[in-house]
Amino acid sequence: MRPAGSALGVYTLSVSGLNEQIKGLLEASFNQVLVEGELSRITFHNSGHIYFTLKDNSSSISGVMFRGNATKLKFRLEEGMKVIINAALTLYTPRGSYQINCFSIEPAGQGALALAYEQLKEKLSGQGYFAQERKKQLPKFPSRLALITSQTGAALQDMLRVANSRYRLLEIDVYDVLVQGVNAAGDIANAISAADTHQYDIIIVGRGGGSMEDLWAFNEEIVANAIFNAKTPIVSAVGHEIDWLISDFVADLRAATPSAAMEIILPDTNELYQTLDLLQTQMQQLLFSKIESKKQELSHLENSYKQHSVEKKLRQKKEEISQLKEVYSQSIEFKLSGFKKELEYTKNRLPQAMESNLNIYKSELLNLQKMLESNNPKFKSKKGFAQLSQDSKVIDIDSLKVDDLFEAQSDSMVVSARVIKKETIL
Repeated sequence: MRPAGSALGVYTLSVSGLNEQIKGLLEASFNQVLVEGELSRITFHNSGHIYFTLKDNSSSISGVMFRGNATKLKFRLEEGMKVIINAALTLYTPRGSYQINCFSIEPAGQGALALAYEQLKEKLSGQGYFAQERKKQLPKFPSRLALITSQTGAALQDMLRVANSRYRLLEIDVYDVLVQGVNAAGDIANAISAADTHQYDIIIVGRGGGSMEDLWAFNEEIVANAIFNAKTPIVSAVGHEIDWLISDFVADLRAATPSAAMEIILPDTNELYQTLDLLQTQMQQLLFSKIESKKQELSHLENSYKQHSVEKKLRQKKEEISQLKEVYSQSIEFKLSGFKKELEYTKNRLPQAMESNLNIYKSELLNLQKMLESNNPKFKSKKGFAQLSQDSKVIDIDSLKVDDLFEAQSDSMVVSARVIKKETIL
């Protein structure tokens, strides 16, 4: 500042100086405020800063959330979202515009973690992360297991205790990870990716119970992606029965607790022994039943063989042949007797039949001779009849036309003639 030439003794300020004084006053007077409003015109800058406008029905104010604070957000800011902002008022001196410098943001009427949970759940569901058809089948008798949990947590001891009591034919590898805190999600995701490359039958991701904040690592998108991309079947066993995490929805199987996960995926050795005993008893009963059934079948076949044996069939066939021979002999004898009677009758009747037939044939021959003589042309009167021919071919009178030449021939003469006139006689 410099003294002014005014008699009033008022100092003249530069624009920058004025803005700096206003900035000091604003930041000193409004170093922490809680403001409720609706977000609009949100910009996520490449630098990591978030710029937005906070408004209500009649006013609006510009706001900024710098990268350091933005990275702590558990949910994503969305257009129209009602929020409560913890901020300080500041002035952006190059433009002389004041804005709120946001330290933290909470959804109005809803916790930040609850909103973040619902946002991520909706997003992953839309991308098919929870689809039932993509979930992998767990093997019934696993031999290699990976446990991704805290080495010092009670959850690990619970899982090992259950595994030891249920199914000892198992190789278990433990991947020690952070299960809560800022770095826990990345640690869990890296462990899942590493375990997925070692040909385990099942991977269990788990920890014991706790608050929503304690369990939050299993609600992070990086963990969901690692579970979704894994080729190995994954079981999510986080917290208690009432706790539902994003990892529960993405995993191939959700278990209410870590110990419950081991009880679900591992067969019970004692039950297996009982099952084997039961199977052995059933097999013996089935075997005895089969043997008894086969004995009955064999007895039936033996009786059937006796009833249908070759010897019996041969005896039956011999009897049938003997009967047929007897019937055949009787039939031949009967037919020969008949033939003898017919032959005797024929011998007696033959002379008479021959003489009778001869007289009939003579009479017929005589009649034929008379008919022949009566039809002989030599004995018929041929007066007025002649045969017509043309080019040495016998023709019918109907085929002649006017001026045609033809011959008329009798037994003793041939006459050549021409057709002068032709009329049809009705």
